[in-house]
Amino acid sequence: MIVPGYRDQPVEPWDREAPVDPGEAEDFLRRCYTENPRLGPVEPRLAIVRAQIAATGSYVHTTEELAHGARMAWRNASRCIGRLYWRSLVVLDRRRARTADEIYSLLVQHLRAAGDGALRPVISVFAPAQPGQPFARVWNEQLIRYAGYRTEAGETVGDPRQAGLTEAVRGLGWRGKGEAFDVLPLVIETPGDGIRLYELPERAIREVPLTHPDHGWFAELGLRWHAVPAISNMRLTIGGVHYPLAPFNGWYMGTEVGARNLADADRYDLLPEIAKRLELDTSRESTLWRDRALVELNRAVLHSFELAGVKMSDHHTESQRFMAHLRNEERAGRPVPADWTWIVPPMSGGLTPVFHRYYEEMDLRPAFYLDDEAANLAQGCPFKRTR
Repeated sequence: MIVPGYRDQPVEPWDREAPVDPGEAEDFLRRCYTENPRLGPVEPRLAIVRAQIAATGSYVHTTEELAHGARMAWRNASRCIGRLYWRSLVVLDRRRARTADEIYSLLVQHLRAAGDGALRPVISVFAPAQPGQPFARVWNEQLIRYAGYRTEAGETVGDPRQAGLTEAVRGLGWRGKGEAFDVLPLVIETPGDGIRLYELPERAIREVPLTHPDHGWFAELGLRWHAVPAISNMRLTIGGVHYPLAPFNGWYMGTEVGARNLADADRYDLLPEIAKRLELDTSRESTLWRDRALVELNRAVLHSFELAGVKMSDHHTESQRFMAHLRNEERAGRPVPADWTWIVPPMSGGLTPVFHRYYEEMDLRPAFYLDDEAANLAQGCPFKRTR
């Protein structure tokens, strides 16, 4: 997925009672102002920030600091192969929004800004957390995800990954169609409004019906996928200030949809059905029927997005672009953290240049994090909170 560093593994939550670390704030500001000479000298700004932290336990980023900090967080995202584009991130300052209705309206605007016309990377940054105080958040792991309905037979209609959240929102009164591609409502929780559900309007959901360039029967499967992968439950940390609600998106790499979302056995698990339609020999693994079905599924995904005029990268092209990013950062004298298991594509990895080298994993900040509590809420477990 060409998004700013989606981390699937939760990390330990930050100390919500603690004030901002002045050292982390200073480190960020010095780097931010060095990389942006037009902002002027940093020392006067540091004096203001130190005073704010001493008085309130936190400080307020300027619009320019917020924007560059969000872009730096993408640049530091060790699991994102698409970081070549980090400078192009559109940063929407939404820190004044407080109510659930305001947040919902701005999230719809986010999807429209990201998905109307040519897809572009966008982040909406809402109010930061203050030491010891509750904050607004979205339960959903992405702004657009498909429901997963558990049946009495123990099977799942739709996306099994979303079965827990689907059960939770049904318990809150939501009723979907019970189909394989029902878009889940947004679960927005704020200190003032509590938990509220919001249906996304059709104008905010851009979807692509999936067909195959050679096999007409593929359309009979009734498959589709949404165009904008907008991660919505990760915490953005900039200079010691934490933004628990900062949804961001890029665009998909084809294998994320074709080799993971639709192919994984614990997701839509489509390879057996596609192999059957292709009349492949599935009696033993050595026929490589899974590999052959996987290639055709990924061909269908790339073909369909291209046919619809929706931006999507293939894993060979994106791997070459990541190598260009490495060269750019090396020339700039900056380290490039990378997780090999995420940078190497989940299909034909050995055929890509990113496979044939080692990387160093580093927790550089600014950064995005997925906390335990946020991960639990995305699975529909509201009572598994850290505090």
